Amino acid sequence: MDPVRNPYAPGAGQRPPELAGRDREIEQFGVVLERVARGRPERSMVLTGLRGVGKTVLLNTFRSMAIQRLWGTGKIEARPDQSMRRPIAAALHMAVREIAPRHRAPERIESFLGVLKAFALRDATAPKGTSVTATFGIDVPAARGRADSGDLEVDLTELFASAAEVAQDLGVGIGLFVDEMQDIPTPDVSALCAACHELSQNGGPLIVVGAGLPHVPSVLSASKSYSERLFRYARIDRLDRAAADLALIAPAEREGVTFDDTALDALYQAADGYPYFVQAYGKVTWDVAAASPVTADDVKVAAPEAETELAVGFFGSRYERATPAEREYMRAMAATGDEPIPTSIVADELGRKPSSLSPARDGLIKKGLIYSSERGLIAFTVPHFGKFLRTQPL
Repeated sequence: MDPVRNPYAPGAGQRPPELAGRDREIEQFGVVLERVARGRPERSMVLTGLRGVGKTVLLNTFRSMAIQRLWGTGKIEARPDQSMRRPIAAALHMAVREIAPRHRAPERIESFLGVLKAFALRDATAPKGTSVTATFGIDVPAARGRADSGDLEVDLTELFASAAEVAQDLGVGIGLFVDEMQDIPTPDVSALCAACHELSQNGGPLIVVGAGLPHVPSVLSASKSYSERLFRYARIDRLDRAAADLALIAPAEREGVTFDDTALDALYQAADGYPYFVQAYGKVTWDVAAASPVTADDVKVAAPEAETELAVGFFGSRYERATPAEREYMRAMAATGDEPIPTSIVADELGRKPSSLSPARDGLIKKGLIYSSERGLIAFTVPHFGKFLRTQPL
């Protein structure tokens, strides 16, 4: 079939042509937006799940929903070695710029920009010579005595309050969208939780919407015990059969193409319901199929090519980031299966003491290749990663 008309879109954070199986989360977030805009108390929201389940796609969808309701929005991607002060300042600057043209009191906007500038100037990690005026285009004087203490927890709380006040004037809200939330540095996690806690008590129309790996809730609760009540957690998992079929059928039908039942059976078995895999197998199957309807034979021909592309782009690129010691550790994990396993079993598999393997384990966690599902247990962040490793030569 014509590859130009191929509707499937495997890609990091790339929205699929049919966002199937996420209606419940989208409906819930719509309620959150309405409640916050009306001054009702509501928790911030965090999406959790493995790589490839569509967390970033859903996060971007939430942001689009906020924009459609005339909210101010900003998005950042956390990095383990980067302070959140400057990225948050940039995101909130963008958010307020989106709503500023509708504000009837320019002095209120200037007042917020002064607070924002004071907040950004306290970034001790910024390179020497970095100009906040040049970086953000803020040419108002920095405020004094607000968001400029140097204590991120205090400053972030005051910055959030100032931004919320601007949005409240217009009867809308501000959404700060944070991807890769598990990578926020530990001191910054504490500050973010404290600022969100203060907002929830005061009812300010600003929410934080995050996305990250399955252990994000434990990262947040380790920082502030009340974070369990501060955020609404939504676990994003693989698609059920009906949703996976819809993700394939709906975009194909718009192009006048259908799948027979045996093809859908084979595709679900291959992709296992993971959204990224659904798109990857769907794209290659379309390209190899001669005509509609697509059959199980088409899937059989396409599968090796799809698996090769996944091995290089999805699995291989991550594997290459690991050191030899880290690769050895992951192979030992893979040898035991695909479920979360105790670290002691990995040590037994390698014939080593658990303490001697801590550097490799910690390095893999920092790189986002494995996570601690609960105390003493570890698992891959990428679905089918163990299966991939078991097929690789030593």
